[in-house]
Amino acid sequence: MAKQTKEKLATEKLEFRAEVKQLLQLMIHSLYSNKEIALRELISNASDATDKLRFEALANSALYENDNELKISIGFDKKVRTITVSDNGIGMSRDEVIANIGTIAKSGTKEFFNSLTGDQAKDANLIGQFGVGFYSSFIIADKVTLITRRAGEKEAVKWQSSGEGDYTLETVDKPSRGTEVILHLREGEDEFLNDWQLKSIIRKYSDHIILPIVMRKTEWKEGKDGKGGEMVTTDELETVNKASALWARAKNDISGEEYSEFYKHVSHDFQAPLAYTHSRVEGKQEYISLLYIPSKAPFDLYDRERRHGIKLYVKRVFIMEDAEKLMPQYLRFVRGVIDSADLPLNVSREILQDSRDVEAIKSGSVKKILGLLEDLAKDKPEEYAKFWGEFGRVLKEGPGEDFANKEKIANLLRFASTHANTDAQTVSLSGYVGRMKPEQEVIYYITADTFAAAQHSPHLEIFRKKGIEVLLMSDKVDEWLLGSLVEFEGKKLQSVAKGDLDLGKLEDDAEKAAKAKIEKDAKTLIERIKASLGEEVKEVRVTHRLTDSPACLVAGEHDLSGNLTRILKAAGQNAPETKPTLEINPMHKLVRRLETESEETKFADLAHLLFDQALLAEGGQLNDPASFVRRMNSLIV
Repeated sequence: MAKQTKEKLATEKLEFRAEVKQLLQLMIHSLYSNKEIALRELISNASDATDKLRFEALANSALYENDNELKISIGFDKKVRTITVSDNGIGMSRDEVIANIGTIAKSGTKEFFNSLTGDQAKDANLIGQFGVGFYSSFIIADKVTLITRRAGEKEAVKWQSSGEGDYTLETVDKPSRGTEVILHLREGEDEFLNDWQLKSIIRKYSDHIILPIVMRKTEWKEGKDGKGGEMVTTDELETVNKASALWARAKNDISGEEYSEFYKHVSHDFQAPLAYTHSRVEGKQEYISLLYIPSKAPFDLYDRERRHGIKLYVKRVFIMEDAEKLMPQYLRFVRGVIDSADLPLNVSREILQDSRDVEAIKSGSVKKILGLLEDLAKDKPEEYAKFWGEFGRVLKEGPGEDFANKEKIANLLRFASTHANTDAQTVSLSGYVGRMKPEQEVIYYITADTFAAAQHSPHLEIFRKKGIEVLLMSDKVDEWLLGSLVEFEGKKLQSVAKGDLDLGKLEDDAEKAAKAKIEKDAKTLIERIKASLGEEVKEVRVTHRLTDSPACLVAGEHDLSGNLTRILKAAGQNAPETKPTLEINPMHKLVRRLETESEETKFADLAHLLFDQALLAEGGQLNDPASFVRRMNSLIV
């Protein structure tokens, strides 16, 4: 940054960061078919600024500067063709202007541009997810001027840009705190220079804002001699919106459109929510909650450190933007407000952490969201399928985080399975249990790093033959889930790739006798293979899982699965070294070929080839690919 001179009105010219230049071009030439959104975003930003002032003033009332009447003002000037949106909120310092206006949302820039597709409708919906609503001003304005002074500071700053790659900063005088944004309209946008039009936009998009949005009244002025006349602006102010907390109103008095617009305000999303729940709790704790489930996942959904879900109010006074103690991590996609009548106005994050009242509010809110999801799953399965496609992997974190609601969450989980044999996660655990064979005692599953690897795993062969359904789990979070969800409705969840397979009552006496004979006949072969593989395996044994494949690898019942071991290593974490068990299928031609090989060198090559093939089939990596290729070539020749 250039060194600032002592001259009061010194002007400094700065370049936008590269991603902002790119964004401005998209704004001006590609995005936003609905131009009214620009005003909605500016009003929403002004509302946030007043909320932040209220919060900071709890600790320092001097920030009000003898002006406690918070409001947003909208005005227009037909002669110079400008619209002005101003507030008396917290305002910004010079550094804050550069940080907040000179760059995009501080993170997510790369993901944002990777998400753009050229589809105007889709692109427009992405804007709100990246905190770049201010730039929508350039859709209707060819120049934007922002004048702001932070509460408690003396100097104000004037920011100005034509959206062409640079902007200027200038130190100016501003008697009152807060921010005003002046839009210098483009040619052809004069429809906004209209009292009725602006009021209609405010009532349509911002009626729920909980502080007054004021405009100067207009009245009809007769012309001379009673001929003609015109509408003129007076000095009297009128409040355009309802200026009441939407969540505090009775549900019967709120339309679906109002609920939707309020969601867009608190979430900065451009799409309507998928579902919402509005409730008032009275008794030992008194609070109101208005909670939403978005219809689309934000770009940073899997960033567990980034939180911007629930706004906390106390007696209608904004307290906290991100009340992380009011919603668990696995429900971090939930948006909305909670307004408590019991918490102290000077509530801090430390109080939130230790408060029993907060725990009660959190518990009640979680039950509301889980109940809302249960209703969706039961009554609107198509909408629940949309929810699952966007947020299913996050909900799978729930059983490990929320023991009290483990059963509720388990009922909401969906998986792919061999029942449909597609990658669509549509199978519920209750649905699986309902299809279990009468003799079946456990819920079978397999984990892999891809759906294809799970679907084509050799471990499934005996289950397919017997018509036993197996859950196909290929999300990384599934391994975390299975560490916590070990049973459902009294049925144990069991991996088909771990431990010794015992199908119990699913096998008859003849099958058990045949297996015993095969094991006895293969005893010598198993000993030779174990001797050849040495320390690479824990054990070699006859398989009861395979019907078509020659061999497979099995983890110990209490060991980490091969898939989890690979996930941990890929994440740079140490995984305990465990050796797999090699199970062979004596009925397979390759194993029979091995049985007839008398030359020990060739036998060892075939045994290692069998092991390597089994490792590859389950998605593992070879320790010595060159030796594998040599052995394979030798076998082919």
